[in-house]
Amino acid sequence: MKAAIVYEAGKNPVYGDFLDPDSSEREGTSIVEVSAAALSQLARSRASGSHYSSSKEFPAVAGVDGAGRFQDGQRVYFFLPEHPFGSMAEKSLVMKGRCIKLPDNLDDVTAAAIGIPGVSSWAALKERARLVKGETVVVNGATGTAGKLAVQIAKHLGAKKVIGTGRDSEVLKQIVMLGADETVSLLQSSEELETEFRRVFSKGVNVVLDYLWGMSAERLIIAAAKEGAVGFPIRYIAIGAVSDPNITLPNAALRSSSLELMGSGIGGIQIERLIQIMGELMRAVIPVGLKIETEIVPIADVEKAWNKASDKRRMVFTIP
Repeated sequence: MKAAIVYEAGKNPVYGDFLDPDSSEREGTSIVEVSAAALSQLARSRASGSHYSSSKEFPAVAGVDGAGRFQDGQRVYFFLPEHPFGSMAEKSLVMKGRCIKLPDNLDDVTAAAIGIPGVSSWAALKERARLVKGETVVVNGATGTAGKLAVQIAKHLGAKKVIGTGRDSEVLKQIVMLGADETVSLLQSSEELETEFRRVFSKGVNVVLDYLWGMSAERLIIAAAKEGAVGFPIRYIAIGAVSDPNITLPNAALRSSSLELMGSGIGGIQIERLIQIMGELMRAVIPVGLKIETEIVPIADVEKAWNKASDKRRMVFTIP
């Protein structure tokens, strides 16, 4: 079969021939005939061998999720195929419990595009933050693909107020159209940003979803510690680290506040529950009107497109 094949850690996938999967060799699996597979940061890092969930065994097919059909014609979204069969191929091998029936009115490209970025906030809000209707949510990094979805999903799940941060002034205007009540530009000095965040927290914040980490996370945490109401926890959920994988965390920020720091991702939530949440997401896309911008690329162009993805649009490889 044709596939996007990773031959070595750190090398881009190349389009070529790979062995066909055989479900008879692994109990509980099914063959999915793939039509669309998204390029996510998770797909990149697993392909490079750098992600903690990567098998680091090559050659392997790239891709961690996608949309397609069982051999009986049933349309599904699938997640974490069996190694070495990733999602960026004509066929993939997937545990049946990691396949979700798709609504008839949800197209394959949108399903593939929205799965990982959408579930990042849906799972964080429902499983980690335990969002309560009427609470206030800050989305740090709201101008990226996942951040824009987080704004929409937070509103859908009951947030009364959503505040988005980002560096792109034009996209900050867009997220207001998507449901954000307020925005904060990250194009400020560290001191100016802390002052702005202290103003935000002084009005009451319950949950922070952080896709960036780095300096903005440091300012958010310090502002939360200084301005958060005594005895009322602020649940801070680390989801991504687009800006920087490390921060400097003052001990006093934890000792002097009710701040609760936690992460959300593979390993933080049981896979079975994560699949259930993905099902909730897929069924909500059309009724809720969740919006995601996509860029469609033929799988044959995977090698040259691999490093060109934009954070503003989700690149989706289509498989003929």
